Amino acid sequence: MRVGHEEGPAKVRAMVQTGVAELVPDPDVPEAWTLLINGVAQSHVDLNDPQMIAFDYVRRIVDIIEVLAPAGPLEVLHLGAGAMTLPRCLAVTRPGSVQRVVEIDSELLDFVRLRLPLPDSSEIEIVIGDAARELEAAPTDGYDVIVADVFQGSKVPEQVATPEFAQAAARVLRPGGCYVANIMDGPPLTFARAQTARLRDAFADVAVISDASVLRGRRLGNLLLVAGVGVGFRPLVRRLAADPFATRIEVGDKLDRFVNSRKTGSASER
Repeated sequence: MRVGHEEGPAKVRAMVQTGVAELVPDPDVPEAWTLLINGVAQSHVDLNDPQMIAFDYVRRIVDIIEVLAPAGPLEVLHLGAGAMTLPRCLAVTRPGSVQRVVEIDSELLDFVRLRLPLPDSSEIEIVIGDAARELEAAPTDGYDVIVADVFQGSKVPEQVATPEFAQAAARVLRPGGCYVANIMDGPPLTFARAQTARLRDAFADVAVISDASVLRGRRLGNLLLVAGVGVGFRPLVRRLAADPFATRIEVGDKLDRFVNSRKTGSASER
């Protein structure tokens, strides 16, 4: 890993396995940084306040876990690391939680941990490996929460978009837990519909959450696919209703219509 400075000492760049990683200081928040990979913003971390979440989709994942996951400390499997915004947050909101973070790019992890060190008190285990293989090797009923946020360049890798991956997630997730996958898609949402259908084959309860404009097929954006067994989505519907943005959750008949209008396609660009 080759690390250097660009345009002053505050902005830091590193050549990592997946390309060029940059940490850019937040001009408005001391000790807060944005991680960019190949020029695309991936994560935002406030070292002084891990609960300060700048990216909307991450804030929604926090809401999902808060509402749907069991009370108290959790066992969490994170597939994909970034700057580890979510693990840092959960270490504060769910103290005592045991978290395992899987990331294939060891140089990226070294860069992030050097510049944005994890708190010594956080029980966060870092694993270098392929997300699909690590999930397949995980124990049955091993985790309360599984979060998949895995990208290869601009796309979701094929190995984490298969029926086998969804079935493995269903096996590893404990009853009463929640699985959350972050994906990107745009009109006509072919990839999102296909991925939702695969989750419905693996889990009893499934929902899709995104900005209304994304679900209406007006623009590219993040979609969160949420799944579990014995999950009641009504409390989450109420929580999302208070979101300051036009956030929608598709469940029940609306989810049926969302899935049934899908067309065959491949992973969309991020």
